[in-house]
Amino acid sequence: MSITIPKKPVTSHILGIDYGESKVGLAVGDSETRMAFGYATLENDKNLFQKLAEIIEKENISKVIIGVASYINKESSIYPGEKLGNFLKEKLKVEVEYQDEMFTTREAQRNLIEKGVKGIKKFDDQEAARLILQGWLDKQK
Repeated sequence: MSITIPKKPVTSHILGIDYGESKVGLAVGDSETRMAFGYATLENDKNLFQKLAEIIEKENISKVIIGVASYINKESSIYPGEKLGNFLKEKLKVEVEYQDEMFTTREAQRNLIEKGVKGIKKFDDQEAARLILQGWLDKQK
């Protein structure tokens, strides 16, 4: 008699991105717990896309939420985060959505100061990504 042990369902995760010219903050969460956690801060360099691809595969990311500034004139410009989103959709076949990131860096810095974190500049990008992702998760039904 053989016993089959059912495989645990694999939870897919959501990646939040705070895209900046020099640094890119990352946060991970899932729709079950509806909680976002700071993940990493990457340098925005020639290896960014490769690093994102590795993280998306490693963490079983099914959706990416990218913060965009709500004040940008949508008719005349494409936010760099949207270029990243288009790349991720086309090359990695991952679903991408956008979330307003107004004041997230300022709020992230305030949160880190309140928590007594030393060297907030090292963590503010991933905390901003966490706020972006948490804001998106909070809007989901």
